Amino acid sequence: MKQIIALGNQGGAGNLVICEVLRMHVDESVLDNDQMIDQRKMHHVARLGGDWYCRVDEACLLKVEKPNSSLGIGFDALPSSIRESRILSGNHLGQLANLPALPDIDPSFEDPELRMIIQYYGVSPQEMEVEIHRHAARLLDAGKVREAWQVLLSC
Repeated sequence: MKQIIALGNQGGAGNLVICEVLRMHVDESVLDNDQMIDQRKMHHVARLGGDWYCRVDEACLLKVEKPNSSLGIGFDALPSSIRESRILSGNHLGQLANLPALPDIDPSFEDPELRMIIQYYGVSPQEMEVEIHRHAARLLDAGKVREAWQVLLSC
């Protein structure tokens, strides 16, 4: 044990215990092809508050690449229409800002839903932008960052 930090003195305040892991054993059945732990194979339980816990399953998992794995462009480099979106969440913006450079528009990119959005909302740029951001959010939720960027770059 490295340190214990009291989080208050009222009922339920608890302590934060900081430890150093010296050894760990991993069941090979939870490893992926690269011998890394596959979170989808784990049976996680999250501690909430009081008597409440949460069973975590694959539907609850959200993968966002570590910002340190590559130096991303950062939030400030996002176009203002994306950075100030009322649709895209902080996690969505983090995924977009983690790319090493702003992507170029891919002229060969095809997306039937994007085509329908442009055809239907083409007369109202504000409504079209909202629908494009909604579509991009769904793509980001599915881990399709490249596709989300192409959709966002279309308006």
